[in-house]
Amino acid sequence: MTSATLRRPRGAQAGLTPRGVITRGTTGINRLRRSDRWLVNDALVRRTLGDSADPLVVDLGYGNRPHTTFELADRLLSVRRDRRVVGLEIDPERVVEGGNGVSFARGGFELSGLRPVFVRAFNVLRQYPEESVGPAWALMQSGLAPGGLILEGTCDELGRRCAWVLLDATRPLSLTLAWDPFDVETPSDIAERLPKALIHRNVPGEPIHALLAAVDRAWAIAAPHGSFGPRVRWRASLQLLRAQGVPVQPQRRRIRDNVLTVPWDLVAPAQSPR
Repeated sequence: MTSATLRRPRGAQAGLTPRGVITRGTTGINRLRRSDRWLVNDALVRRTLGDSADPLVVDLGYGNRPHTTFELADRLLSVRRDRRVVGLEIDPERVVEGGNGVSFARGGFELSGLRPVFVRAFNVLRQYPEESVGPAWALMQSGLAPGGLILEGTCDELGRRCAWVLLDATRPLSLTLAWDPFDVETPSDIAERLPKALIHRNVPGEPIHALLAAVDRAWAIAAPHGSFGPRVRWRASLQLLRAQGVPVQPQRRRIRDNVLTVPWDLVAPAQSPR
């Protein structure tokens, strides 16, 4: 079956010009597991999906293979059994047949005219210039259902190091860094996977640089806890950061990843990409 014969997802509009450019489209099985684990346990995301009359989720830019879209749909079952997931790709050759509550269509930042309550756009803007971030965010925000959210981020090829921004319809809300506890020497190693809005700002004088320096200091002070493993050492680091006044978001439960979530205002660039 070709992409031209696939049934259009409910709510998608024919004739819309996809906004964006075709990127490499590299993907891999279970690559986005860390962000998926975070979002299905985040209180705001759960409340947003739980309160929605139509729990429509868009996975924007899933790449050459739709593995991660199906994985997202499976993990969202723990939040809403009736979730509806649409994968969008700007390259028509990547549009595939759906199933199990998942459908696929051609689309870009205009979201194919859909009105989702949640959008995931991972490893898309990383391949764009920094000045494209603000317009891309704004276009996705304009397509959200009331109260909707966007998760926009980046990870490495194996999904061991991830970073993302959570946005609502008007502004960025938070930055999250998540990594395999056994894959980094210092937390600032994650800097190579910062979202496009921040990756070029990791220089002295920028808030993200100051945050990463503070996190590395806390990690160094917590070194005596390292004998109990990197997860225990990271929990001690988080306690130190909170004691220093860094507004670290508490975790609802202990998880296998090392995770840091802070308000966007703490790391917003001196000259915002908005």
